[in-house]
Amino acid sequence: MPREKTYHTEAIVLRRSDFGEADRLLTLFSREQGKIRAIAKGARKPQSRKTGHVELFMRTRFLIATGRDLDIITQAELVEPYQGVRSDLVRTTYAAYAVELLDRFTAEEDKNPGLYDLLANTLARLATAEDMLLVARYYELRLLALSGYQPQLFNCVNCSAAIQEQDQHFSAELGGLLCPNCHERDRRARPVSAGAVKVLRYLQSRSWTTVHTLRLRRAMHTELETLLHDYITHILERQLKSVDFLHRLRREARLFTPPDQA
Repeated sequence: MPREKTYHTEAIVLRRSDFGEADRLLTLFSREQGKIRAIAKGARKPQSRKTGHVELFMRTRFLIATGRDLDIITQAELVEPYQGVRSDLVRTTYAAYAVELLDRFTAEEDKNPGLYDLLANTLARLATAEDMLLVARYYELRLLALSGYQPQLFNCVNCSAAIQEQDQHFSAELGGLLCPNCHERDRRARPVSAGAVKVLRYLQSRSWTTVHTLRLRRAMHTELETLLHDYITHILERQLKSVDFLHRLRREARLFTPPDQA
């Protein structure tokens, strides 16, 4: 069935680059179309009506004309700028991470409304949340589930035995926890504390409305982040640029969000 000549869609700007003398090439993630690439003609001109509507992380309503090679954005109307994300370097970096992660896990025109809603909600949370690390961990677990890579946290991935409340091992290769009797099945499996297992399960099985009040110690945040980043890196077979920048930003500015709490 041939595509329509024009279509309306709401989308979030994932990437942008200069194109020609005055245009921008945008990578968008749309609820209806999935990931698409389109040209915003004249968007780099100060007087363009599109200027201010097609910036990174913005949620915008587009009218797009289909093209032979690339689609053309003919109209753009801002829906949500996520201003809090744009006005703070740390929040901007977390937003860049969320966007890059989704970009790596999705193919062009692969529709996933759940992922679109997750990204939109996460950008809104990053604009205001005090604990951006908690937002990031919740986002990672939800994205993994929606992409078909949900880690197994309730049963051993080797023998299917129920995971008990004790220290375990996490296998990125096998995609979940290994019980004490099976951890040698993957010699690269990472030790994970009983407390981290409990928090991961809680984040995986509860809504944001429930988990947003959770307060974690810095050491717990570090353990969770390291485990999930190792798993994501194993799946993607690459490190994300935004992760390196975020780590450098923390080291140089000593910006680490949540205080230690019981």
